[in-house]
Amino acid sequence: MFRRKLQALDYHNPAGFNFKDGTEFRNFLVWLEDQKIRHYKIEDRGKLRNIHSSEWPDQYEKYLNDVNCPFKVQDRQESIDWLLGLAVRLEYGDNAAKYQNAKPYNSDVSKSADPLINLDVSNPDFKAGVMALANLLQIQRHDDYLMMLKAIRILIQERLSPEAVAKSNSSKEGLPVALDKHTLGFDTGDAVLNDAARILRLLHIEELRELQTKINEAIVAVQAIIADPKTDHRLGKVGR
Repeated sequence: MFRRKLQALDYHNPAGFNFKDGTEFRNFLVWLEDQKIRHYKIEDRGKLRNIHSSEWPDQYEKYLNDVNCPFKVQDRQESIDWLLGLAVRLEYGDNAAKYQNAKPYNSDVSKSADPLINLDVSNPDFKAGVMALANLLQIQRHDDYLMMLKAIRILIQERLSPEAVAKSNSSKEGLPVALDKHTLGFDTGDAVLNDAARILRLLHIEELRELQTKINEAIVAVQAIIADPKTDHRLGKVGR
């Protein structure tokens, strides 16, 4: 989960780091502050280094506040990821000259046509961002965050592109309608009421047409998502 950032920071055990283990987590935080972040002066790190103290959780909460971490103590996974990101930024700032001419790890690999493939879907920031967009655009939640992002992309392309916005904002000029040419099917006995009933029927037909258009758009959007199956070679079949 944090392996790549831990490797970038030269952590001694990036593959086996268990953030759920209390002691390992506390030792990790002390290492991160001592070696990478260095927010406190050396003489002010004593309480944070005393990992067996009953006051350590309070000191950890204070530390998160001092470094302006947006997450709380109970959000351990998100907090660790944020602190690692801070440490990477500081590490780069301290060794900018070293990394400026560094060759990208995958520079020889052709980039995929779909940028979504290269996203780290396990990143808490990624998940939080997708959920925020889904809530804003009123898109149904799904367990697969990448699937949700694809749905968001389709919606933005179809509804929020400059062309779509311009089309929705354009005023519709009505056409004159001869009410007497439309058969009502019944007679109220009053000419004015008959015309009013014809108008209501025409408006209802227009609403049905708009509803059908929206249904067709929804079908197209769903088909665009489910028409991209993932191949699992272990199962010997194509499917999710």
